[in-house]
Amino acid sequence: MTGYLNLILRLAIWFLLTANFSAVNIIIGVSVALLLPHNHKSRAALKDWLRALWEIVIAIPQAYIEAFEIMLRPHTQEVVTMERVPPRRTPGLIFLDIFLITFTPKTIVLKYHEDGWYEVHRVQRRKKA
Repeated sequence: MTGYLNLILRLAIWFLLTANFSAVNIIIGVSVALLLPHNHKSRAALKDWLRALWEIVIAIPQAYIEAFEIMLRPHTQEVVTMERVPPRRTPGLIFLDIFLITFTPKTIVLKYHEDGWYEVHRVQRRKKA
C-alpha cells in the first residue's frame, strides 16, 4: 500500500513541477515515477503515511492563519532551531515533513542533517521585556 503512496507522491511532485496535464505529460510523469529508484527494504507503515497526510490537511488553515498574523502583527525576531526527525522515516515521508514545515509562512527548513535532525528557521513576534 505504501508503494502506491510513494508513486502518488512522485506523480504529484511531477505535476506540480510541470503544471501540465496533457496526455503526453501524464505518460511521461508515470514513466518517471516508475523509473526512479525504489528502496524496497525501507517500508513505511501505512499509519505513518496517514498521519503525514492528516498533518497536510491541518497545515493548510494553519498557513492562512500565520499569513494573516504576519500581516497584522509584524514578526521581527528570527530563531534557528533543530527539530528531531520522527523515527522510521522513509525518504518520501522526510520530503513530506520538510514540505509541511516549509509550507507555513513562519518556518522554513534550512538543512536536513543525515543524523536525524531538521535545521528550521522561524520568525516570531519579539517578546516584550
